[in-house]
Amino acid sequence: MAQTNGHTRNGNTSPSKKLHFIIVGGSLGGLAAGLALKDLGHDTTILERNPEKLLHNQGAGIVAGGDSLEFLERYNRCDRPVAVTSQRRQYFNKDGSIVHEKVMTQNMTSWDLTYFLMRANYDGVESNYCAALEPLPHHGKAVHLHGHKVTSFETKPEGGVRVFYTDSSRTGSDETKSMDADILVAADGPSSAIRSMLYPETKRTFAGYCALRGTVPEHAVSQPTLEAFRERFAFFHAPGIQILAYLIPGANGTVELGQRLINFVYYTNFPEGSKELDEILTGKDGEKQKQIARERLPPQFAEIVCGTKAPFVQAITDVPPPPANSAFDDRLVLIGDALAGFRPHTVASTSQACFDAMTYADYIAGKISNEEWKKQTMGYARVVQDRGVKMGIRSQFGEQDENGNWQALSLEEMIKDRDEASVPRKEQVWPEWATRI
Repeated sequence: MAQTNGHTRNGNTSPSKKLHFIIVGGSLGGLAAGLALKDLGHDTTILERNPEKLLHNQGAGIVAGGDSLEFLERYNRCDRPVAVTSQRRQYFNKDGSIVHEKVMTQNMTSWDLTYFLMRANYDGVESNYCAALEPLPHHGKAVHLHGHKVTSFETKPEGGVRVFYTDSSRTGSDETKSMDADILVAADGPSSAIRSMLYPETKRTFAGYCALRGTVPEHAVSQPTLEAFRERFAFFHAPGIQILAYLIPGANGTVELGQRLINFVYYTNFPEGSKELDEILTGKDGEKQKQIARERLPPQFAEIVCGTKAPFVQAITDVPPPPANSAFDDRLVLIGDALAGFRPHTVASTSQACFDAMTYADYIAGKISNEEWKKQTMGYARVVQDRGVKMGIRSQFGEQDENGNWQALSLEEMIKDRDEASVPRKEQVWPEWATRI
């Protein structure tokens, strides 16, 4: 087979050669890729466009799926708890009573804790979440550069890639610079600049509703509200509305009883271009949204929505996967949200980033074939992205009857959708249409 920079085209990799990877994007997807490749002994350089040295995401919650936990088990050397465990799911009525419950163990963490664990393990960043970690003898070189915005790239005739970027980390520096690598990994999120250069027809589109997100300290709520969410994954559904809540680690990632946070995600519909959408996206109607919460939500959910001091809004969008997860004889690779942007109902974005990173690392290490890497990665992206669109439409708008009229879904259908989305990836088999490459 033809040899390309240490990996064979359409076959297994040759793990003997040390490679240099440029990874575009320094959030969870880019860090996951960097950690997995560093652990194989390869050199990695992360280019993050944000001018801040460290990213922060307001403590948003993450449902830590099996792939996320497996990733941390493989690569995390910080000796500390990484999640809060939820023991059951509960669905509430408008009056605050429980209408359905099911024993289901799940693990909940926070974006901040996950990010700082990854930074400690990738490039030794010390924080209140984890002490600085020295690299192990087998690790490759790991470099994280903030304020580096990638503007273009090109493949080199002799092999590898050249990446062009601007560096705003130094005052007054807007000069375009370049860096060479064997492989370029795009992990720059759902608005990926690299994907747009490669597949301009793949667009990120608004799904017709938003999520209001926030956290409240568990010690700051009433006892009935605390009982509704402590070690529980709680849901409420109504026409055009759904809200869910669960406990996540608190300040500096603590999981100490009484110090954790109640995290909520509150979905509500807004027509694109509407005054209401503009108001919520610009934060002009915070009090209005709290009043609406009091009118529409069960009292336990209304209390946490009204009690949050720093809510933030996420416009729900779709990013369908492009035709392939790589290009230019695999010298360019797309992973995580840069490959496919999932709606948050799937609770799978972080798991996708971790799965993609681990699967790609297995391919680079020669553990799986090129075909298997692509089939598994594209299967995950296509199936879960499609599932998220269908879940979102059904939960927020309902189903159309034979006359084309929208009908709200029953609670039983909502529960069925949630349960299907929670089936562990290892228990699923991707359909043939999803694994065509």
